Amino acid sequence: MDTIVPQIPDAAAEVTREKVAQDLRILIRDAEALLKAGVSDAGSKMEELKARLQTSVGKMKETCHQLEEKVVAGAKATDKVIRAHPYESIGIAFGVGLLIGVLINRK
Repeated sequence: MDTIVPQIPDAAAEVTREKVAQDLRILIRDAEALLKAGVSDAGSKMEELKARLQTSVGKMKETCHQLEEKVVAGAKATDKVIRAHPYESIGIAFGVGLLIGVLINRK
């Protein structure tokens, strides 16, 4: 019997993804504030830059949304695996904790 287990992202990668998503949200908010507070009577060069910035903000929003969807999908996949194999999950968590404890206490 073959069991296919989806790749479970490690905690560090998930924290990094969340940090990137948070940074993207902050960047989007700041860029939108910059656009709203922008100079209205600037020349065509400023209008061109403003249009490019608006395009970039749109792309950043889409990237942030896709990143959030991937994080949620990874969390759901992890939850399904843990619910399908609760005792194996406990055993793996115990083994990893034991291994980390041994490595930390080694000198």
